[in-house]
Amino acid sequence: MGYQKQPELNGAYYGPSIPPPQQPRSYHRPGKRGSSGGCCCLFDCLCGCIMSCIWTILCTILVIVGVLILIFWLIVRPQEIKVHASDASLTTFNFTQNDNLNYNLAVNFSIRNPNRRLGVYYDSIEANAIYAGQRFSTVQGPVFYQGHKNTTDFGPVNFRGQHIVILGSGDKSDYEKQTTDGLYEIQLKMHLRVRFRLGLFKTGTWKPKIKCDLKVPIEGHSGQFERTKCSYDL
Repeated sequence: MGYQKQPELNGAYYGPSIPPPQQPRSYHRPGKRGSSGGCCCLFDCLCGCIMSCIWTILCTILVIVGVLILIFWLIVRPQEIKVHASDASLTTFNFTQNDNLNYNLAVNFSIRNPNRRLGVYYDSIEANAIYAGQRFSTVQGPVFYQGHKNTTDFGPVNFRGQHIVILGSGDKSDYEKQTTDGLYEIQLKMHLRVRFRLGLFKTGTWKPKIKCDLKVPIEGHSGQFERTKCSYDL
């Protein structure tokens, strides 16, 4: 039998599929430089715990302080001091040609401490007399201690002398009308330095302000001074 030549192949291959070449695996060891995933996770958890603890502590402190303030208020029940100008007299209140105001004013005051457990130390009382928005005299009041639920009368506080007070046209009209009526509108402002006492405990210094809007009749004219309540601003 003779040799027979096989037919040439056309390039197509119909055998089993050839798998793709495998890529070399890269091994990652934890803890190597450049690998921070685990550390970041641990750091974030630690920061979150710290912030949560701080917030809890702050909230606890605020609640405790609020409860203490409420307990203090319920026990002490602090009330504001009540101040009245109980009496006033005016013997001189006139202007000279050079805008000098001559004045002689005396005012009596009544201070009421309505608190059952708080005493008050009046370390300083500065009284300022004002007319037409301008201060014309300053005097110092007494220094004293006031006990619980106590009313203290002091005075007269005397404003006497002369001071330059320049009036505008409207203020001059008001002054002329008040002179005709014999009733002058004078404002008193007092700056206090006080301390409060609860048992053996004394607070620091507080600086309340008191304002009294007075209508004082001049001596020789009909009319009497009316007891006037002053505003108290702590």
